[in-house]
Amino acid sequence: MKHDADVVVAGGGPVGLMLACELALADVSVVVLERLTEVDTKIKAGAINHPSSEAFHRRGMLPALAAAQRDAFERFGAFLRQRQAAGATAVERPPRFAGHFAGIMLRGDLLDESDPDFEDLGPAAEVGLVPQEALERLLGARAAELGVELRRGVTLTGFDADEDGVHVHTSHGSLRTGWLAGCDGGRSTVRRLAGFPFPGTDPEITGHQALVELTGADALGAGWNWTETGTYAHGPLPGRILTVEFDGPPADREAPVTAEELQTALRKVSGVADVTVDTVLSATRFTDHARQVPDYRSGRVLLAGDAAHVHSPFGGQGLNLGLGDAMNLGWKLAATVRGWAPEGLLDTYTAERHPLGAWVLEWTRAQVALMRPESHARALRGVIAELTGTVAATTFFAKKISGVWQHYDLPGTHPLTGRSAPDLEFADGTRLADHLHGGQGLLLDLTGDAGVGGRATGYEDRIRVLPARCPGRPALAGLLVRPDGCTAWAADSPGGPGTPGELDAALRRWFGTPAAAAL
Repeated sequence: MKHDADVVVAGGGPVGLMLACELALADVSVVVLERLTEVDTKIKAGAINHPSSEAFHRRGMLPALAAAQRDAFERFGAFLRQRQAAGATAVERPPRFAGHFAGIMLRGDLLDESDPDFEDLGPAAEVGLVPQEALERLLGARAAELGVELRRGVTLTGFDADEDGVHVHTSHGSLRTGWLAGCDGGRSTVRRLAGFPFPGTDPEITGHQALVELTGADALGAGWNWTETGTYAHGPLPGRILTVEFDGPPADREAPVTAEELQTALRKVSGVADVTVDTVLSATRFTDHARQVPDYRSGRVLLAGDAAHVHSPFGGQGLNLGLGDAMNLGWKLAATVRGWAPEGLLDTYTAERHPLGAWVLEWTRAQVALMRPESHARALRGVIAELTGTVAATTFFAKKISGVWQHYDLPGTHPLTGRSAPDLEFADGTRLADHLHGGQGLLLDLTGDAGVGGRATGYEDRIRVLPARCPGRPALAGLLVRPDGCTAWAADSPGGPGTPGELDAALRRWFGTPAAAAL
């Protein structure tokens, strides 16, 4: 049966758009359905972690990402000049970012940058403080360049899946597709209609994040504050507030957030009776239910991002987790559509991403527990705060928050296997990420041995072979990098971990049968 598109993506936020870009890069036709008619401008995530910035770098979008970061800081500086005392200056570059755990701020000067997990991060490490709205606009422009059809103002209302594809029903008619990807958020219609189980823990908080105009703000504490009635944060932008109340979830998640609601919450958790919310510039409401589907795939229907896992926003992990899902799924689904995927490739999507999703749920649950307005949580906060005054603990927390620790459990003996490929700098001045823009795999030969590159014969449509020299890693003989940037094989020379036999196995495991052998 003829398909209108190879893949339909439900949800045109950053996760859905990232997935669509990955598919289109592999010449897969994509239609994205988005119920909103414009980019969502509500205040949401304000930063991405290192795996996310790496993903943009590997697709040639780091300059645009850096420009979005500069724009955010220019607007931040202009806002300060307008709102704060005379003489305030714009921020010239992003401040050193270490993050926070349950509002306990980490000191960047205590970070041990000699830790091996921080080695060869490359220029992507300098970019991260980019608002979610800017990411969505950047990815939307990229998707348009790649020929993705984005249908705004269109709502998915149902679908019928069979062995050969999916009939997708929308508010603007129906279309036939080979695969349906649900990237439609925490209250996913795709997840609900497909019948995915969604086990987890029930919510206990009502949270608000907003940018407002305040009267009486001088009485509020700066930064994160814990009180007898909850938690609140004030700043760093004037008028930026966050409140957490521990009296159950909101009665209506969908209702517009009003000035009165924000003011009531802020007065309650801060204890400042005369602080007044005069104007709401942007606001969202959230809670902390933590749930995850056991399997991200059901036949020809797949889930990514918040459609597959939900949790509180503390620590800013949600957007990054979704972008990682999209990068992992994109090339595997494209390989399946194009017919060269080895058996079981698509099933590795859940196998690799589910453990990271489960970790994020636990990470956010722990932060909610620390924020509770009761004596045991206060005592534990004191212990954690004392620990974060050390180099070891700051480095541990910063590695978790930044994502540099993340890896997949893949076969192989080399320590780089399963980890994000280091952004090596080569003798010709290029970096490894510069050679991943096309979305293919990469076999890096650092020895000049034709026996390394020659093993990729028959994979020319899937893998690029790159002979190069890397003065900074003289012991490294070669890398096989998957399209998502994960190291599938690595070897040292002479006689170090990693063997030609492991390379052959990795080629077939991730890239299927070579073309010559398939004839």
